[in-house]
Amino acid sequence: MTALYINEAWWQAVILTLILGGGGAWLAGRAIARTWRGMHIAILATVPMAMAVRFVHFALFDEPLLVPLPWVVEAAILLSLICLSFQHTRARQMVRQYYWLYEPHGPLGWKLRQDAPQQPNPAQNYQ
Repeated sequence: MTALYINEAWWQAVILTLILGGGGAWLAGRAIARTWRGMHIAILATVPMAMAVRFVHFALFDEPLLVPLPWVVEAAILLSLICLSFQHTRARQMVRQYYWLYEPHGPLGWKLRQDAPQQPNPAQNYQ
């Protein structure tokens, strides 16, 4: 932790990166999924969020702003949280919206129901 943050304590870095930045990433991933956008939008949203978290470290604790290693670590943390939130929300959406077709499969997934209507085979119509 000392190599990443020079002028702040570990608990300050945890509060800023995990609690504030991670909370924002969780809410952003949820909002992106709820508007039926793709995962690529969530991944792109990580870049400005990581820049903002890095800026807060710079503004509050006089950390260096343009050092790549802390930014990459913060971006990786935020990316993992935003993707986790996105997938969790999307799984819940699929099960709630298409309840006759899908059922939950863990906290991050869904699967086809056993009693789901089968799609007709178009090749059978021409025989």
